[in-house]
Amino acid sequence: MTDQESMSGLVSVWWEAVDSFTRLLERVGDDEWQTPTDLPGWDVHAVAAHTAHLEGLLAGRAHDDIEVGEVGHARGAMGRFTEQGVVARHGRVPGDLIAEIREAATARHTRLLADPPIDPDAPAPGLFGAIGWSTLTLLRNRPLDVWMHEQDVRRALERPGNLDSAAAVHTTDQLLESLPMVVAKRAAAPAGTVVRVAVDGHAPVTAVVGTDGRGRRGDAADGEPTLTLGTDRETFVLLAGGRRAPAPGAVRVDGDADLAARVLGAMAVTP
Repeated sequence: MTDQESMSGLVSVWWEAVDSFTRLLERVGDDEWQTPTDLPGWDVHAVAAHTAHLEGLLAGRAHDDIEVGEVGHARGAMGRFTEQGVVARHGRVPGDLIAEIREAATARHTRLLADPPIDPDAPAPGLFGAIGWSTLTLLRNRPLDVWMHEQDVRRALERPGNLDSAAAVHTTDQLLESLPMVVAKRAAAPAGTVVRVAVDGHAPVTAVVGTDGRGRRGDAADGEPTLTLGTDRETFVLLAGGRRAPAPGAVRVDGDADLAARVLGAMAVTP
C-alpha cells in the first residue's frame, strides 16, 4: 500500500467516525445534554462543542480566542486552547453544534477528496502543524479523537455500541503502539522484561525492555512473556484512554502481579 493509499484510508475512517458520532448526537434527548462524561468538567454538550471546535479549525475557521478563567481540568497551554473552543460554544443549541460538525467536516472532506494528501511527513495545516504534527499524525489522530468522544457520550448515556467499526479498530491499534513506552518508561520494568497485551479481535502486541532501559516492539523470538494481559476492546480503550477503571475481572492477568498493577496503572496515553 502506498503512502497516499494509506492516508486516503485514514480519511475514510475519519469520515465514517464523524457520521456515526453526529448520528448519535441527533438521538440525544433535550434533557441529556448536561449529562457528565468521564472527562473532568465536560458534559455531553462540551464533548460535542470540542469536536465542533477542532473540525472547524481543520476546515479553516478561526479559533475562538476568549478568556476562560481558572479551569482546573484545562491543563497547560493546549488544555486552555481546547477549553476556549468549548466555552465559546457553551450557549449554543445542540442542533447548531451538530450542524457545525457536519458542515466543517464536509468542507474538509471535499477538499481532501479533490486534493488528496501525498506526503505523510508534510506539516499538518494551521495549529496542528505549528505544534509539530505531520500530515500523517493528524490523519491518524482525527478518527481516534472523534470515535473516542462518541464512546464518551455513549457511556455517559448508557448507550453502548459502535465497538466493531473501522474507527474502533484503528483507535485500538494506535493505542497499542504505546505499549513499549508504557512498560519501559512509565511502569519502569527492568531490562529483559517481556509484556504481551492481547486485545480481543487484534493481534497480540509485545513490548520488550532492552539493556538500555528503553522499550521496543517485540515478537516471538523474545521468548515467553514475563506478563500477559488480556482483555476486550472496550476495556483496553478505557485504560489507554484514561477514562475509568475497568470492571472487576475485565482484565486477564498471567504472570507478575506487581508488574501488572504498574502497567495497568500507567496505561493511559491520551490527554
